[in-house]
Amino acid sequence: MRHARIVFDGRELDIDIDPNDRITTSEGEVLDVALDSDQITWLPPVKAPGTIFALGINYADHASELAFEPPKEPLVFIKHANTLTGHKQVSYRPDGIEYQHYECELVAVIGKTGKNIKREDALDYVAGYTVCNDFAIRDYLENYYRPNLRVKSRDSLLPMGPWIVDTADIPDANALKLTTTVNGKVTQDGSTKDMIFDVPFVIEYLSKIMTLNPGDMICTGTPHGIVDCQPGDTIVCSIEDVCSLETRMVSEQEFYGDKY
Repeated sequence: MRHARIVFDGRELDIDIDPNDRITTSEGEVLDVALDSDQITWLPPVKAPGTIFALGINYADHASELAFEPPKEPLVFIKHANTLTGHKQVSYRPDGIEYQHYECELVAVIGKTGKNIKREDALDYVAGYTVCNDFAIRDYLENYYRPNLRVKSRDSLLPMGPWIVDTADIPDANALKLTTTVNGKVTQDGSTKDMIFDVPFVIEYLSKIMTLNPGDMICTGTPHGIVDCQPGDTIVCSIEDVCSLETRMVSEQEFYGDKY
């Protein structure tokens, strides 16, 4: 089963999507609308986001692409809720920068509270999986162990969704094909099997440090194939059996308008 949050007919709804793409609200109402309808506005799929963990340099080929040594233990930083946006929404490119790239990533969504979780039990704590695009602005990157606020925490630069797929429906999250296209051209082609630290390892690692809670999310890093993105570009991040996430890039002026 897939689970999502949308705005439809002026209502913000929690929905379930069955294998036949039938949409049912949490109250049991069946919606007469197609998943690709413009009548749907997709929201980030986690209603009450907790801590958003993000892994850097978690694919060896990405480390090589950046001429960087793979980390000896997970390189983890924290994202903020202001960065979240939904499927088919816009993200912006700040004025005056030279390089902003996407990062297509598998996201594990925590479903129950846990501390000191053993690796062999880790997937019992995962409610499901989704996809994120963890945009990065490389102009301000001091080094890959210290991604600062200007690099990773701007408004709208963590598109996520469109839905969460139940863990039971993903037999092996460590063997999923991952692709990114920019304006229809494939620019990234990898597999989650190439993660340095897989989801169970990371859950064990994080839960030794702090309690994990429902709504926490773990963004697991991206493989090689980063490309600079410009206003007007459409980026689609896809992970096999999970979902495809579409984002359109706009300028800073278009994104904020005259609000500030």
